[in-house]
Amino acid sequence: MSIRRWEPFTELLSMRDALDRLFDERFRGGSEWNTATTPAIDMYQTDKDVVVHASLPGVKPEDVDISILGDTLTVKGEMKSEQNVDRDNYYYQERRYGTFSRTLTLPMAVEADKAEAKFDNGVLTLTLPKSEQAKAKRIEVKAGGQQRQKELGKSQETPPTPQS
Repeated sequence: MSIRRWEPFTELLSMRDALDRLFDERFRGGSEWNTATTPAIDMYQTDKDVVVHASLPGVKPEDVDISILGDTLTVKGEMKSEQNVDRDNYYYQERRYGTFSRTLTLPMAVEADKAEAKFDNGVLTLTLPKSEQAKAKRIEVKAGGQQRQKELGKSQETPPTPQS
C-alpha cells in the first residue's frame, strides 16, 4: 500500500464537474424542467418614439400581456405546447414551453395610453410615444454681435465732424 498525498484542488475540480453536469441537464432540457426562455429584445429610440421588438416565436398574440408602470415595461406571456406526447417517447426536446416574463426599464418617460403593439411573424413591436418632457426641443441660437450692431446703429446718429 502506497501513501498518496491529499490534493484538495483535485476534489474541488471533480465536484465542479458534477455541478456543471447537473446544471447542464437542468437548463438544456435533460430534466423535467420545462419553462420557456426569456425573449430576446431590441430597444431603440426615434425622434418621437421608443420602439421595442421582442422575439416571441410560437406565441399567439392573445397569450401576450404588456404593461407599463412608471418607467418599467413588462412583457409576459405563455408558450403553449400544441402536442401531447409522452415524455418517454422524445428523442430531443429543445423547444421550451411555459410562461415567460421580461421586465425592462425605459430610458425616458412615455405616454403609455398612446402606445401601439403589433405582432407579425413571431415578432412583437411596441411603439411607445415619448412624453412631451422627453422630446428634444430645438433652441435657436442668435448671434449676439450682429443684433447688438443693429441696435447700436439705430440709436446713434452720425457723429459730428470735428471743426477746426
